[in-house]
Amino acid sequence: MKTKHCVAVAAFALTAMASCTGQKGVQSTAGIDLANMDTTVAPGQDFFRYACGGWNDAHPLTAEYSRYGTFDMLFENSQKQVRELIESCAAQKGAPGSKEQKIGDLYTLAMDSVKLNNDGVTPIKAQLEEIAAITDKSQIVPMMVKLANCGVGTYFSSYVYADPKNSTVNIFQIAQGGINLGEKEYYLDQDSVTVNIRENYKQYISKLFRLAGFTETEAQQKMNDVLEIETAIAQASFSAVERRDPEANYHKMSYADLKKNIPGVDWDACLKGLGIQEVKELNVERLEPIQKVGDLMNTLPVSKHISYLQYNLIDAAASYLSDDFVAARFDFYGKVLSGRQVNQPRWKRAVNSVNGMLGELVGQMYVEKYFPAAAKERMLKMVKNLQIALGERIQAQEWMSDSTKVRAQEKLNAFHVKIGYPDKWKDYSALKVEKDSYWANVCRAAKWGLDDMLSRIGKPVDKDEWLMTPQTVNAYYNPSTNEICFPAAILQYPFFDMNADDACNYGAIGVVIGHEMTHGFDDQGRQFDKDGNLKDWWAEGDAERFTERAKVMVDFFNKIEVLPGLYANGALTLGENIADHGGLKIAYAALQHAMKESPLGVENGFTPEQRFFLSYALVWAGNIRDEQIRVYTKSDPHSLAEWRVNGALPHIQAWYDAFGITPNDSMYIAPEKRVNIW
Repeated sequence: MKTKHCVAVAAFALTAMASCTGQKGVQSTAGIDLANMDTTVAPGQDFFRYACGGWNDAHPLTAEYSRYGTFDMLFENSQKQVRELIESCAAQKGAPGSKEQKIGDLYTLAMDSVKLNNDGVTPIKAQLEEIAAITDKSQIVPMMVKLANCGVGTYFSSYVYADPKNSTVNIFQIAQGGINLGEKEYYLDQDSVTVNIRENYKQYISKLFRLAGFTETEAQQKMNDVLEIETAIAQASFSAVERRDPEANYHKMSYADLKKNIPGVDWDACLKGLGIQEVKELNVERLEPIQKVGDLMNTLPVSKHISYLQYNLIDAAASYLSDDFVAARFDFYGKVLSGRQVNQPRWKRAVNSVNGMLGELVGQMYVEKYFPAAAKERMLKMVKNLQIALGERIQAQEWMSDSTKVRAQEKLNAFHVKIGYPDKWKDYSALKVEKDSYWANVCRAAKWGLDDMLSRIGKPVDKDEWLMTPQTVNAYYNPSTNEICFPAAILQYPFFDMNADDACNYGAIGVVIGHEMTHGFDDQGRQFDKDGNLKDWWAEGDAERFTERAKVMVDFFNKIEVLPGLYANGALTLGENIADHGGLKIAYAALQHAMKESPLGVENGFTPEQRFFLSYALVWAGNIRDEQIRVYTKSDPHSLAEWRVNGALPHIQAWYDAFGITPNDSMYIAPEKRVNIW
């Protein structure tokens, strides 16, 4: 998946993951659990159902989930492990400023329903009144920044990270934002489903204002103000597909030029409020949305901006206030948008919150208890084998010139590999956790994180910093540092099994590794060189040939009907689809190399090659609601789980060979029509 906005990172998944089912405690298992399969379906007709049908039937969606797969099962296991660690801190009553005190007190506040419900709207009352006291447009930006210091996003977003064209130095960067539905289409599309979502969004906005103490009339007017501003920003914003172009997201300029190009925003007040002493150069991803914000600040009545700022505060704080606020937020974002029926239990929400604010403090405890050194050693060996396999795939490409191959190999060899946990942990000593209110601590944590980020302006990029915590069940590739990262939580049974044989692990975690490596050479990653700089390093004609081959994938996925009348977005999902495609080819080649040293035989009636593809398919086992399908199709750069199987495998010749797929099978694609990139 793409993680935005602080860093453009290609992450492995928002959807289900698993590996084959070898039993814990048994050496080198290679069994396939037939209960996970539906062998009444032919593999060439619907491989997703064939490989995962039994698992899907045995794990129907519960009211809590809009999507549930083996990844979610693994995440739940991680949640329970983290819960035990956090509750042990809460029970210790640690010394002031200690890890135990911070983790324990924050969790206790999150769990204290009596205090939360007694406090009601009180924790944000003073902030609401401060916003209401604005009388002049000159006060809008200072208030915007005050809210940003509390983690509340408004008109646009900003962050500090590597200069895309000078990856060794951190610079201040500005990006579009300000629309709480995330994608511009929610505000502009006129189909019945989207219109219904907008109508429910209006009701949600009004309800938040009423819960905050405003009258029905006031709430209705403020809702109209919010929709007016968000719709105007949406009209000037760029789509998720347009934002996939790194070059188009680069507009480096001096601070003086920023003031000239976007005069409608008081940039001096903005930087002063953030505590930034000086910015000589910065990058504005896209000028038009920020220019529109400047126009709105100077043309709309101050009263409308008051409504907009107040709403953003209430919406951001709702999850940390009394149960009526929590329920209102869930009713829209959970039920209407995602199709979930009940909210997560309080302990899960509390664990997620502590993880979000004190992630590496919790991570230190998690690694100490749950991450074996042997897992890291085996992963490093697999990564090396997969690097070799990708190097061979690069050399085999007939469409790529020799000079580009040389530079591609250099980039591959320069990969920075991170496994398990960081060598240096974040320092949380300056972050205070107090017992005043849950929301007050959310604000302090946001301010701590913001100050930490802003302190890096103009300083060298720390390539050893981690962008995920060790307890995160995911993986990522970061083009600016040319790194691949696999947190400890993904390296556990059933996703990565120390006791399973290579057919199983190369089909599961091996494809993950290959997927992240391929991101370095997908439609976005290929535009960054071995040092992480946005730079055209391809020989003349190679990029055109790459684009031509990638278009085959775009066109193929564009024709997939995910719901009646709703089609997949091949352009939005191109990078992740290329990474799946490359990951499969690379991991399969690496398995073949591994089997030369350690041959594998038929197990449970399946060859090693068949077990490889069955393991890959089980990575994506799971069920999903129609509402969540619509959300992902509109905004997620990953294809839906079903199509990461049924859309990916028909382009892999080894899959045809393993299962004897013929032109008589519905999934068959003629060789000349298949994707062939890496």
